[in-house]
Amino acid sequence: MSVFSARHLAWFVLLIALFGCAPRATPTPALTREQAIPKDAIKMSPAMDVAPPILHSSEWEKPVPLPGPINSAGGEDGPFILPDGNTFFFFFTPDVSVPPEKQLFDGVTGCWWSKRVGETWGKPERIVLSDDVALDGCEFVQGSTMYFCSARKGNFRDIDIWTAELRDGKWTNWKNAGKELNVEHEVGELHFSADWRELYFHSPRAGGKGKFDLWLMRSVNGIWQTPENIAALNTTEDEGWPYLSPDGNELWFTRIYRGAPAIFRSKKSGGKWSVPEMILSQFAGEPTLDARGNLYFTHHFFKDGKMIEADIYVAYRKKG
Repeated sequence: MSVFSARHLAWFVLLIALFGCAPRATPTPALTREQAIPKDAIKMSPAMDVAPPILHSSEWEKPVPLPGPINSAGGEDGPFILPDGNTFFFFFTPDVSVPPEKQLFDGVTGCWWSKRVGETWGKPERIVLSDDVALDGCEFVQGSTMYFCSARKGNFRDIDIWTAELRDGKWTNWKNAGKELNVEHEVGELHFSADWRELYFHSPRAGGKGKFDLWLMRSVNGIWQTPENIAALNTTEDEGWPYLSPDGNELWFTRIYRGAPAIFRSKKSGGKWSVPEMILSQFAGEPTLDARGNLYFTHHFFKDGKMIEADIYVAYRKKG
């Protein structure tokens, strides 16, 4: 196995197998993120990075770790920022080397959020999305509604899509998104259009080009139509983790490129998606943007084919 395919496997295991099934048990008491991170964990920096993200566009500044308290010596992943740039969601686990069945019970692995305070980010807080044991991630938020992935009791699959509502500053009313999305259409990580009429998602469902493909479902009179494979964007490699711009004219996604995740962008013209252009490569994945066009993504640090940790990076949009 080449170094790139080994890295691909490690990355794929982290993002997908994170949510595998695990025995039920009583979760450990809640810890702070700092308490949960191993004391011998190494906080990686760009100077220590043997495979830094590579920028392929002149529209953004060179990517840097997201300033503030969000990144740690643990693993930060799956970023999602609201368009106004003031609320940030992410997945956290204290030790990327720990298998999912143990992460499930560590009291801290799961969804977190941080709110902007002036020019920096506030202290991240855990988002509780279950009264029982669950492993949650891949958040999408629009208005007061959250869609998220979860491994828990009540699933139809190993990993299902669930929903939650924001009420008085707390996420509550957790519900399985139902058989239509989880069973009939095999919906994976997703992004809705601003009017909720289009749903972009990745899936290994039949009819694709292979592995994970990007798909589109349209809502007509409140009824989801048969998913359409977005053939212009898919290859025999994995494509997924979509982000749709609020105006619906840019679709961002992750593709496995030379054995590692890379970020691509496609623009809509005349109702059709353009040939995707690569914006970032070398362990850059899961893009999300704010209204200013600043690009946030996950970067995994590897050494000798082994993942050390993961951080959220940002490439600021150039002014003018």
